[in-house]
Amino acid sequence: MFTINMKPPVYDPKAVQPMRDELLYVGFEEATTPQKVEDILSQKNDETIFVMINSVCGCAAGSARPGISLALQNNIIPDKLVTVFAGQDRDAVEHLRNKFLAKVPPSSPFMALFKNGEVIFSMPRHHIEGRSAEEIAVDLKNVFEKNCSKKGPSISAEKYAELVHAIECGSKIPAHP
Repeated sequence: MFTINMKPPVYDPKAVQPMRDELLYVGFEEATTPQKVEDILSQKNDETIFVMINSVCGCAAGSARPGISLALQNNIIPDKLVTVFAGQDRDAVEHLRNKFLAKVPPSSPFMALFKNGEVIFSMPRHHIEGRSAEEIAVDLKNVFEKNCSKKGPSISAEKYAELVHAIECGSKIPAHP
């Protein structure tokens, strides 16, 4: 059981919705509360769970989201895809960082592959910045092939071809009142 602080979002939720939708479109599930994070990552069933801390950062997140979307076109993918949004799902992100990423410096965007509640791979912001979506996807595909067993892709090639990436400078996104 968690005490819900319900920290308000930093950015206007309507303005960041396209960034959320991009990940939902390719098969991610949102973990918007500490309880949801706990329920998903506390599982000890040998499933691989890919977690992305989404972000408004136009440069890094603007490569990270397209990178993971492309990687999920691979023939081997994680069992579950989960996302929390930095500056939006603040309590959920705080719980994720404090309990499951305690040894990892805070970063957003941030991607990690978990198995049995443990991080087996991570890609912090400084490994995302300045890289193309294709470069990020290659690294993620290699990780998936080494550690995962679920058959991919997460969505059909036809559906993927219709994906619109949300690439916007975070400095232009209005703060939440």
